Amino acid sequence: MIRSIITGTGHYLPNKIIKSDHFFKHKFYDKNGKILKSNEEIIEKFQKITEIEERRYINKDLLNSDIATIAAKRALINSKINKEKIDYIISAHNYGDIHPVSYQSDFMPSIAARVKNKLQIKNKKCRPYDMIFGCPGWIEGMILADQLLRSKYAKNILITSSETLSKVIDPHDRNAMIFSDGAGAAVLSSIEYLENEKNGIIHYDTQCNNNDELHYLTNGPSLNPNYKKSLVNIKMNGRRIYEYALTEVPNMLKNILDHADLHLKDIKKIIIHQANAKMDYAILKRLLKLYNWTSLSKDFYKKIMPMTIQKFGNSSVATVPTLLDLIIQGRMPPHEIKPGDTILMASLGAGMNINGMIYRFPKKKYCYEKKNTSRKL
Repeated sequence: MIRSIITGTGHYLPNKIIKSDHFFKHKFYDKNGKILKSNEEIIEKFQKITEIEERRYINKDLLNSDIATIAAKRALINSKINKEKIDYIISAHNYGDIHPVSYQSDFMPSIAARVKNKLQIKNKKCRPYDMIFGCPGWIEGMILADQLLRSKYAKNILITSSETLSKVIDPHDRNAMIFSDGAGAAVLSSIEYLENEKNGIIHYDTQCNNNDELHYLTNGPSLNPNYKKSLVNIKMNGRRIYEYALTEVPNMLKNILDHADLHLKDIKKIIIHQANAKMDYAILKRLLKLYNWTSLSKDFYKKIMPMTIQKFGNSSVATVPTLLDLIIQGRMPPHEIKPGDTILMASLGAGMNINGMIYRFPKKKYCYEKKNTSRKL
């Protein structure tokens, strides 16, 4: 039986750290174009809700495809798989390469094709696909890769995720403080097992509510009517997203576990999209309630659900694979993943699209030797 196994992971975090005081001098506007006063109060309230203290921005000379390539190289090194043996490259993102002058999105050629080019892969049979799916794009890329591997159309697939949201935020919108830049990647390979061995990707599901929910996350002009730098500015209805997430995500995750004949007690870690700490904690609380777990300590939340949003912000498609790679590398103590552990990954984002995936790490190590992660590119 073919199983889809993660044989390598990698990520890229920009060096530029943006703290909350960066926004003290910003002029924030409401949706009616009126200037909001008391930045300190706005920033303090924002940080209390989201827990975001810092976020990462890339240097101006870097493109989205550049940081995707860096993460991809690290995943390939970790996997020990020759790059010419990659059958597909699936690149999750939402804005392509942002032009450094016009700040407009550039999708042609695709990000996956650019990553293949920058990796200098010569294999003509290596097919580049882009996954435009909101923040759940990387998990959806993994789902697509699993289907290709199980159907024997491929043996090794590189799934990248990258976003440079610092280039598409409205500096006059309070929501600008949420977003950040980063990239993650994984190599997924087909490994043959006995039929009774359930390793790798166990089960997954995706839900897309694209009716009234379609416009919870959009793009548009700045809240400041005099700001004409770009029309590609993230617009977010935070309240609607919060309500949607708490209604839909816990039920979907329980359904995924039920279909895999697993209980939440079987899950060692929940790696969830990092968009808003308050929302993530509320999602976990409602998921626990579905299992009648109502009296657990806060320590349990921190043990089962590692958080990076406090220091890295929301890097969209890159948040889940970045967090996964950090844990695998041993860079998120006390969090660790051991051979045989089962984890649950989940994300939600523009559309509205949500998805989740159960993954079990094989008892035989394929890519998790820490000595591999220190190699230079």
